[in-house]
Amino acid sequence: MAKVNPSAAGLRLSPRLALTYAAVTSAMFSAGATVPTPIFRLYQETLGLSPAMVTLVFATYAFSLLAALLTVGSLSDYLGRKPVALAALLANLGTMTAFYHADSAASLIAARAMQGFANGAAITTLAAAVLDLNPVRGQTINGVTPFAGLAAGAGLAGVLASFAPMPMQLVYLVMIGLTLLLILPLALMPETVSRKPGAWASLKPQVRVPVAARGPLFRITPINIAGWGVNGLYFSLMPAVVRSATGIGSPLVGGLVVATIALASTAAVIGLRAWDASRLLNAFVALLVPGIGLTLFGVQVGALALMFVGTVFSGVAIGAGFLGILRTILPRAEAHERAGLLSAYFLQSYLALSVPAMLVGAAVPYVGLTNAATIYGGVAIVLALASFAALRSAPVPSAKVCPEGNLE
Repeated sequence: MAKVNPSAAGLRLSPRLALTYAAVTSAMFSAGATVPTPIFRLYQETLGLSPAMVTLVFATYAFSLLAALLTVGSLSDYLGRKPVALAALLANLGTMTAFYHADSAASLIAARAMQGFANGAAITTLAAAVLDLNPVRGQTINGVTPFAGLAAGAGLAGVLASFAPMPMQLVYLVMIGLTLLLILPLALMPETVSRKPGAWASLKPQVRVPVAARGPLFRITPINIAGWGVNGLYFSLMPAVVRSATGIGSPLVGGLVVATIALASTAAVIGLRAWDASRLLNAFVALLVPGIGLTLFGVQVGALALMFVGTVFSGVAIGAGFLGILRTILPRAEAHERAGLLSAYFLQSYLALSVPAMLVGAAVPYVGLTNAATIYGGVAIVLALASFAALRSAPVPSAKVCPEGNLE
């Protein structure tokens, strides 16, 4: 368990409650990232956005998040987890308020830019806090919270946009209320790292990967790109792809497709937590290829059921790959290196999330939405197969796993 800062006197959350708080808050930030996804179609209709503009709005989030990772991603290693978490929560209030008032492509881009920076600061800080509080179970928790949050955000937005009043605003009011509720307990959370000098120097854009983690991170890069690239397609254009292929334009259906891939990933992280890194990474490749294949076939023939089945396969693959990657790299970082390593990992991940999605959006006017998605999926399949060949030739070393499925 973490050694909390002895100067944090008075009433405070127990380590167990603090761990729960950090995990729930992290999931809330992930939920905010997919809240706009089911509403993109409504934005397209009311604001006249093209698919290319939708992917630009989506990618703005990712690039802003990357900027945060490069600058403030490791700031909590120097200032402490609580001050950075508070700043991120306050920024999230501003983000959701901006979304609530958004009435143009420019205002959506501005809101996504604010959101990306807030989330970039939050995800590394809160993930590092989870590991501080419980290094044994923290990696599994950090594997569950992003996907659980992504699913919750897409599902909530889809339901409210389909059945509640103010379909393009109400979900943001809910997120504002949730953020306010999560700010209150932060004062009671124990600080898990001590301040140290170097905070200003840490803001200089750079990637900080511990020497022991560099080789493993390089070797799992193709897997990471393939998995996050598929997520990028779902989180930006998949509701529009479903509508184009099936004629079903309900925000609920689009939201459920996105929620399905995230829920399947969550289930994989929980269900496969006893597996070691090598087995998880092999499962990623074995499941992603048929998952993408079924989804693309469903898109081509307009079969929604096939799309959902393929989405489940892909989601399980992505969850297995995500947990396998965390179990490969995180044991190779000391406590004061965790936020920096997570920043480097998420930097790579969000580049893979955003750049391919933007390319698909740019290709839509020339080849059509369903064909662009099919080409995108084909590239992901090739990348997954290349990853499989690389793993067979040089397996990634695994961290030791306890019988309960946690890392020692």
